[in-house]
Amino acid sequence: MNSPSQYTSINRALIVGGTHGDEMSGVVLAKHWLKDPSELHRKTFTTKAVIGNPLAVERCTRYIDMDLNRSFAQENLSASESESDPYEVKRAREIYQNHVKKEAVDFICDLHNTTSNMGATILLCKAGDHFSLHMANYLQKNCLDYALPSHVYLIDTKEGENIYLQNITRHSLALELGPQPQGVIRADILSRMRNLVNCCLDFIDLFNQGTEFPCFELEMYKVASKVDYPRDADGEIEGIIHKELQDKDYLPLKPGDPTFQTLKGTELFYDGKEEIYPTFINEAAYYEKKVAFIVMQKIHQVVPALKVQG
Repeated sequence: MNSPSQYTSINRALIVGGTHGDEMSGVVLAKHWLKDPSELHRKTFTTKAVIGNPLAVERCTRYIDMDLNRSFAQENLSASESESDPYEVKRAREIYQNHVKKEAVDFICDLHNTTSNMGATILLCKAGDHFSLHMANYLQKNCLDYALPSHVYLIDTKEGENIYLQNITRHSLALELGPQPQGVIRADILSRMRNLVNCCLDFIDLFNQGTEFPCFELEMYKVASKVDYPRDADGEIEGIIHKELQDKDYLPLKPGDPTFQTLKGTELFYDGKEEIYPTFINEAAYYEKKVAFIVMQKIHQVVPALKVQG
């Protein structure tokens, strides 16, 4: 860990709101910055905002045909255009062609809301992207809000298997803030997201100007598995999130702790052997995905120092 990681400077950044059309903090901020981008200005690079899924935003729904944030697989981006393609696949190609290929965007910040009590989650898809890991650390240390604390959430997809918007640029992160109902704007969530975006841009500006960021150890929560709701023989939900688990995102779930309560009144308990950390508990958008909560493992990763190349 003696030699620092070196990356070329960031020239163009893209802020994407409305990847999901009913997640209103990003929608409102992106619309505002499209009209008046002055807040995004920094000395060493350019930034623009874009609405990810305009038709879904217009209808205030998560998506039209399929989840846009599951549409960025390389085979979708490289395939020939077809009229039969889902709207979101077409939109994924447009974003990739217009902003990454033509404009050479090299950093994306993707703005999301969750109905779960996730605070200010910093979501990463690449454990090896030391630039984005340093940015996450910078946000945690320089953009504090104890009412909406930040956690680093790692999916760590394998090369070539990333289906998310974060797949299409060399550096990226998503901001996932909640709790906020779908189609609703909360002032505290909006303000927190706005501050985090500005802090991201400040970090890039410092990096481009030659600031060297020292080695550090980062605490992260890494996706381990997904848990469905209890279901009957017909596949219908027959149990709901237990009141003792509701809103306990990122808090430890220990063996024997309650997880669900059936509609007949039976309590179900976590029967694993190790302590886990649930997230996206009772997320509204995940009912269709058959996910009651996502199981995380708490990990620590030593991240080497960072400086701009050249």
